[in-house]
Amino acid sequence: MFLIQAVTDAAGSETPKGLVDWIVALAPSALILVLTIVIAAGLRHWFERRASSAQGHQMRNQLILLSLTAVGLVIVVLMLPVSNEFRSEILSLIGIVLSAGIALSSTTFLGNMLAGLMLRAVRNFRSGDFIGVQEHFGRVSERGLFHTEIQTEERNLVTLPNLYLVTNPVTTVRSSGTIVWATVSLGYDVPRARTARNAGLEDPFVTTQELGDFSVTYRIAGLLTEVKSLISARSRLRGAMLDSLHGGGIEIVSPIFQNQRKLEPDQVFIPKVQSKRAAKVEQEAPVPEEILFDKAEQAEAEEKMERTLSSVADELKAVDAELKSASEEERPVLERKRQRLEVERERLSEQLEREKEENHKKKEEERA
Repeated sequence: MFLIQAVTDAAGSETPKGLVDWIVALAPSALILVLTIVIAAGLRHWFERRASSAQGHQMRNQLILLSLTAVGLVIVVLMLPVSNEFRSEILSLIGIVLSAGIALSSTTFLGNMLAGLMLRAVRNFRSGDFIGVQEHFGRVSERGLFHTEIQTEERNLVTLPNLYLVTNPVTTVRSSGTIVWATVSLGYDVPRARTARNAGLEDPFVTTQELGDFSVTYRIAGLLTEVKSLISARSRLRGAMLDSLHGGGIEIVSPIFQNQRKLEPDQVFIPKVQSKRAAKVEQEAPVPEEILFDKAEQAEAEEKMERTLSSVADELKAVDAELKSASEEERPVLERKRQRLEVERERLSEQLEREKEENHKKKEEERA
């Protein structure tokens, strides 16, 4: 209040008469406006240079810039060379506009901002998590104040407004594990227990989904604890199903297919067994998720590193508090622990800074 009163007193209440008086009177407001723009642009450039738009800081940076703009606007209004009554009316008008904007936030950009704050408070997903909303599915690669970005299975980036995520059900793949499943139709003469062999997942199980006219539809499922390899696990499950069924002499063809062609009774449609060398090459092939979700991997790694750095900082504070009341015998142990934590914090800070710089360079190259 004292600051506002001082600015108001400095602005004065007398209205300028001539053109020169108006120019002189408007100079402070113009100076404040220019300073606000310069400071905001400088902060934004500094944030980008430090690549601090990572998941833990992007929303904070946007809120800082938004707050700076709001404060600058209020100071500009207070410095206008008008009467106190007119100045109060302008501030009241700004308050009414803001109130109306919040009231209509469901259809404006303010809605996305409020939705972003809500998503941050709810914490139903983090960077690197698999999420699905309506027809979109992928890993979270960026979370901002107004939008959330996901990386799809095609390595494309999809930007979703935060309001869209709040107004639609969001499915999050749990980090502790998820069920991977696939279906297959087999003839009525095939025992169902044979379809669950070599599924390649923990605690595999089989459920009967449909009894068709010519075949039975089964669902083979199992628990996947390493959710980062979700796409590969789905492919491996289907491959294991084929190998297991073909290895057991079960051909996955329907009677309709057989009735359309003249075949010998002993002819079956089972591919030849893959050689050990080919199987080894397939196992040593790079994991597709490393290519499909590279940006999401980077975002998740940065967020984890920031959480670790924050944990180390909290430990340092606790050690400093213990040192104040520690005895002479306890001090050497606490000093060594503090020194170790300091080294760990410096190492994590440098590593995080390098990661951010590299990611910032990649973003600049993509923009170019």
